[in-house]
Amino acid sequence: MSRKTFPFAVPHSVPLYLAPMAGVSESPFRRLCHAHGADVVVTEFLSAEGIRRENEATISKLRFAPEERPIGVQIFGSEPSAMADAAALVTDMFSPDFVDINFGCPVKKVVRRNGGSGCLKDLDLVEEIIRAVSKATPLPVTVKTRSGWNEEMRDPVGIALRMQDAGAKVFALHARTRTQMYSGSANWDEIARVAEALDIPVLGNGDIKTALDAKRMLDHTKADGIMIGRGSYGQPWVFKQTRALIDGTPVPETPGVQERFAIALDHARMVQGYEVDAIGAALEFRKHLGWYVKGLPNSAELRAKLHQVRDFAEVETIFTNYLEFYEEYKARGLAASDPDVSSLTCEAA
Repeated sequence: MSRKTFPFAVPHSVPLYLAPMAGVSESPFRRLCHAHGADVVVTEFLSAEGIRRENEATISKLRFAPEERPIGVQIFGSEPSAMADAAALVTDMFSPDFVDINFGCPVKKVVRRNGGSGCLKDLDLVEEIIRAVSKATPLPVTVKTRSGWNEEMRDPVGIALRMQDAGAKVFALHARTRTQMYSGSANWDEIARVAEALDIPVLGNGDIKTALDAKRMLDHTKADGIMIGRGSYGQPWVFKQTRALIDGTPVPETPGVQERFAIALDHARMVQGYEVDAIGAALEFRKHLGWYVKGLPNSAELRAKLHQVRDFAEVETIFTNYLEFYEEYKARGLAASDPDVSSLTCEAA
């Protein structure tokens, strides 16, 4: 089957995207995911009003490193003129590879202002926003959206066609409605129907927790690319594993505890070098630490300690002590469910 052409250079015919995620897909995590096989990354979504007013906190989140390319900047808002201004400023100041419009965020504070998936209640407005942004920048304009506002307005193919006609160059679908939030299941059949209906590349998104999920989605939907969001939490290697499954090459093993900790520390060092506020950065990084240690023996106790760190140096100490515990755990041949596990010394774990 011939693949559709992406409007910017991608290294593979079926690119793997890191989804834009507020508070997660910041520059250090984007760089880490690129290093572990993500082909394209997108910034966390940013307010068009914040950008056009050059709000310092918003502008700081637009920074990216050369090794993050290809990268898109995602903007949200409900005023076409503000969205156009934001796109023009982003283009002039940062020159990403594309500008992405968020029509999918279900969070109340965004929807309340008709941003994100709130725009799906007015598809005329959606078209107006896409056209305004497309006129304001020479960069490709892409979109990420949901299947509709609610079940009554669920029409992913109709929405997709209108966005394509308005000028969208890539269409990413999270196959849930806004009212579903993240409950229930993503309807991959909808992604398949949209991929068949559109002339532009279609990305499938939703319910990808593992590389096997990503490959199943690709086989099921025949999408032109895969966008991985929450499935990357604490496991950036999911991209390399997915690529291997797609290419039919040996799948890299999931990192063991020591390698997983090394990746987490590498991530932490990148955050240290990127953020100005060291304590604030450490506090924000706690969520990543919780994801990296998910499923390990005594993980609840380990997470409790990691969620109290105020300094990145503490993380290395906790990991070192946990590895001592883990070696004893393996030496005694215990399973995580064995009662004796809790009796092992896990002093700083």
